[in-house]
Amino acid sequence: QVQLVESGGGLVQAGGSLRLACAAPKSIFSIYNMGWYYQAPGKQRELVAEVTVGGSTYYGDSVKGRFTISRDKVKNTIYLQMNSLKPEDTAVYYCYAERRLSPDTYDDYWGQGIQVTVSS
Repeated sequence: QVQLVESGGGLVQAGGSLRLACAAPKSIFSIYNMGWYYQAPGKQRELVAEVTVGGSTYYGDSVKGRFTISRDKVKNTIYLQMNSLKPEDTAVYYCYAERRLSPDTYDDYWGQGIQVTVSS
């Protein structure tokens, strides 16, 4: 039932930049870790980046050094700054919010997905 509002996708040439944004309700933003997965056609979702409530960040190997995730507590929004984009980054990007209730139990919510297309 929680709605995550995504924005910022689009079409860009290789080497260009985009910034994705994902806004969450304050009650969720304050206690959930948030981040992005991506899913290319015919492939499984893979982690792009995550930022925890405490501010720790994690990145998938393919985007390290190119993407930066950040958390804005005033706007209840996370951002993914994507630089030096490659055609292999083309995918649908899904914002998520995850709350760990125990080491093996959690709540999570997902955005609808936003298209990022990088042309050669």
